[in-house]
Order: sequence, then structure tokens, then C-alpha cells
Amino acid sequence: MRFFPILAALLVGGLLYLAIAERPWLKQTFGMAPADATLTPDPDQESVKATRAAADAEGKTRVKVVVKRVIAKDIGSAVVLRGQTAAARQVDVQAETTAVVISEPLRKGSRVEEGQEMCVLDVGTRGAALEETRARLSEAESRVPEAEARVQEAIARLDEALINQNASAKLKEGGFGSTARLAGADAAVAGARSGIVSAESGLRAARSGIQAATAAVAVAEAEIDRLTIEAPFGGLLESDTAELGSLLQPGALCGTIIQLDPVKLVGFVPETEVNRVFVGAAAEARLAAGGEVVYGTVTFLSRSSDPTTRTFRTEINVPNTDLHIRDGQTAEILISAPGSAAHLIPQSALTLDDNGTLGVRLVDDAAMVSFAPVTIMRDVAEGIWVTGLPETADVIVVGQEYVVAGVTVAPTWQEVSQ
Repeated sequence: MRFFPILAALLVGGLLYLAIAERPWLKQTFGMAPADATLTPDPDQESVKATRAAADAEGKTRVKVVVKRVIAKDIGSAVVLRGQTAAARQVDVQAETTAVVISEPLRKGSRVEEGQEMCVLDVGTRGAALEETRARLSEAESRVPEAEARVQEAIARLDEALINQNASAKLKEGGFGSTARLAGADAAVAGARSGIVSAESGLRAARSGIQAATAAVAVAEAEIDRLTIEAPFGGLLESDTAELGSLLQPGALCGTIIQLDPVKLVGFVPETEVNRVFVGAAAEARLAAGGEVVYGTVTFLSRSSDPTTRTFRTEINVPNTDLHIRDGQTAEILISAPGSAAHLIPQSALTLDDNGTLGVRLVDDAAMVSFAPVTIMRDVAEGIWVTGLPETADVIVVGQEYVVAGVTVAPTWQEVSQ
């Protein structure tokens, strides 16, 4: 019973095949069309069909990409660093003597001026010691006139001895004096001269006593001056000063002062960029806290590199009159360098060639792809600035990873930028 439905299906399928696939043969067999018209195709029609088929095939095989035309623009080059802010000056003010604090403490965050008292220490017996040294100085000064008088007295005695010596010598020559008398006169002269030397020595000792007493007074006064610890420069207190009643010894901390106006930006320049940085160059920095941009000038570039990182320390002074920039804030630093022509492209347009060279893929007027190596100058919110491209370049910004140099693509153009 199943044989006849299968046979009918086969017959129907065969008829449909003849009606569709072998229609020209059927027409020729039953006289519905001339054999020449069916079997001999028109060459022109075949050529047009082949051309259209080739064009359709080529269009289907081309990779579609998005191309953006970019034009070079002169921009200021910059050396980009990562750094941080630092106080212009910072010092731990320490005691130089031993004494008890008798002044109220200044609280951290307070502003101090140069010469302002930070810690006042108890005088103790230092005042009496100073008075004693001053008394010794007065005593030493009073001995000088006495010593000078003794010198004058010794000189007068020498004159007298010389006169007696001369008289004794003349009497001896006239036969009226003895040799013993002349020898006594000579001894008196020698004794007078010794008296002068002794008196002058006493005078020098008196004057030395004055110098020693003066030095002792200076030491006592300096010791009293150390009892008042003053701010060496104006700034902010980073810690409380020593508490009332605390005992300070030499080297003990009275307080810490930092100076934040101007504030320094500290960065480290790589060895490859150090020749582009100069003292006096303009610089700017974007603070990590809040994104504020500040401006300053390079004031220092180290002549010696860090032995570990092979980088060179640089410092930039930035005005900070309102003290809103703090010590230790992270900053992105840009130091100006000679400008050059560059192109702004999307960061996603970057790619690598087979050798690992960083660059972009371009298209020419014939839509053929080429590779151009580039050098990154800096990155901004809109993209990246690169060098190494011709004045006007057609850069593939979408699809560059699916094509290689030498192939023809189907480009779609974006608007002209820059």
C-alpha cells in the first residue's frame, strides 16, 4: 500500500525538476523556442553579468572601516612627571640648654612669625651667674690702671739707675770713684730693666683678665638667651610647643615649623627626558585632590641621579599665599619644552605592527591601508597627541585591527577634527 504514494511523489518531483532546471531543453524538445536562441548566450550580456558579479564579490570582500582625517597642529611639548608637594622649609626647633618651660604652649596649626617666642624657660641661677661674671669683669678692668702705673714706675727707676751709672762711670774715670760703686750702678740698671719687663707682664695679665671676664659675661648672656626659644622663620606650627612645666634638655623638641609659601613641587625626571628640562622653565601641575591646576617655575634640577632609579630630582616653586596647598599632596607635573607639530587622535586608534612597533593605520586616496609609527607626546581628555604623521593624515579609528598594510578597504569617514 505504501508503494504507490512513493511512486507518485517521485513522478511529481521529476516533473518539477524538468519544469524548472531543464526548461530550455523542454522548450526546444516540444518546439516552443529555437535551439540557437537557447543554447547560444549573448557575449555582451555575459560580460556585463561577469563585471557585476566581480564588483559585487569585491565589495563584499572589502573590510569596512571608519576613517578620521586629522590635521597637524603646533603644540607646546612638555615633560610629564608624577610628583608631590613639599614645604619650602621645615625645621624641628630644639632646646639648647636644660630648664623648665614657664610659657603657655602654642597649639599646632597656629601661625608664627619670625622671631616670635615659642618656648620660654626658667632662668634659675643663671641671672646670678651673669652678675658674678660682670663683677669679675669690673674687677679685671680695675687692675689695668694699677698695672699701667707699675710700668711707669719701672721706667722711672730705669732712668734713675742710668743716671747713677753714668755718674759712677765718670767718677771712676777721674779716679774719684771705685769699681765696686760702678758695678753697683750697673746692677741697679739691670734691676730696673727687669722691673719694666715684670710690670709690662703684669699689664698684659690684667688685660687678659679683662678678655677672660668679657668672655665669661658673653657665655652667661648666651646661656640666658637660650632660655627664650624663638621661631627661626615665619610659618605654621605642625605640632604643639612644649607643655608648661615640662623639663627640656639639649636636643629636646620645642615645636615643628613648616613654611608653605611658596610651596615646592618635587618630581623625578627620567634619564631620557633630563636634557629637555631647564632651570627657569615654566611648569604646571594638576593636584590629585580636586584637580586644581597650579603654575610655577623650575628652580632646581639635580646634577646627580638617584643610583637606584636613574632619575634626577627637580623642584618647582609655586605661590601659595592662602596656604591652601598642603605638604605631601600628589600632583601630575608638566614642565614646558620646545613645541612641535602633533596630531590629536583617539587612544583606541593605536595599534601594533608585526614587529611590535606602536603606530596607526592610514588609508590613501585609493583606500589602500598603510602603517605609520608614532610617538606619544601626552594624553588629554579628548585623546592623545602623537608625532610622526604627515601634515594631513587619514587615520583608521575603527576596524584597524582587522586589516593590514597593502589591503584595500571600504572606508566610512568621520568629520574633520582639530
